[in-house]
Amino acid sequence: MEWLWTDIFWHPLWAFSTLILAFVLRSQRRGPWDPRACPVELKGKTAIVTGANTGIGKFVALDFRAAGGNQDVHLRPLDTSSLASVRAFTEGVLREEEQLHILVNNAGASGLSRQITPDGLEVSFATNHLGPFLLTSLLLDLLKRSAPARIVNVASVSHWKGVVDFSHYRGENLTDKIYKMYCHTKLHNVICTNELARRLQGTGVTANSLHPGVVMTEVMRHYGRLVRFLFFLVGIFFFKSAEEGAVSTIYCAVSEEVEGVTGKYFDSDCALVLPAPLARDPALAVKDFELCERLTAKL
Repeated sequence: MEWLWTDIFWHPLWAFSTLILAFVLRSQRRGPWDPRACPVELKGKTAIVTGANTGIGKFVALDFRAAGGNQDVHLRPLDTSSLASVRAFTEGVLREEEQLHILVNNAGASGLSRQITPDGLEVSFATNHLGPFLLTSLLLDLLKRSAPARIVNVASVSHWKGVVDFSHYRGENLTDKIYKMYCHTKLHNVICTNELARRLQGTGVTANSLHPGVVMTEVMRHYGRLVRFLFFLVGIFFFKSAEEGAVSTIYCAVSEEVEGVTGKYFDSDCALVLPAPLARDPALAVKDFELCERLTAKL
């Protein structure tokens, strides 16, 4: 059972109810898959984890390093809000790496002020969706040559609150509160992951999306002080740590149970669940994916 904490946090008077709700839901949460018990050997594998400097991404990267006993770790700058940065990053990867087995699109942000990037894109949609979309597209051939390979997109249960309006990509018709923009971008994550999986059938490359849980990370750093304080107050008692929040991502990236599984959505306890109805519309997925291709190809 998951919950959309963002709706409650925008009303401070609901703080006490939030505490009670968090306590109830945490008490109902079953124990997730344990990556420490996973026998998968990553030695000789190449993986990319975006947003690995902090939070969930950091612990995903640390787990991969431990599983592979690999000291050959590279830190490369990448700003997913900038398509130029994405292209520069992938050029370096393609120049220096001969294979790629795991791509984890984890980097993202919530609460960004509305603005248009130099590419003419709304910054939340560029950061959370179009940047990672382009990154994946540019690395697809390398992933195919390295198959079996996996693409893991960190989405959110908040995608259930998202809507699809393609004018949002350009920053138009955004009348919702700032946090809703995050919900919209996460919905596009799930939609395009499903379409990508369909297109990759038979290549040996899988693509899945997931909800990591309500996690104590820096995701709230762009919000006001009151919201950040409430998030911290509740989170220190009831939310997952960043290390716990990394579990579902690691599961999708390396577990034997997910071998060959593609086009699916997993919850924070590593269970296979249905995403929102909009994310299950194949015609919408084709339209969204093709638009993202056009937007990123022109820039």
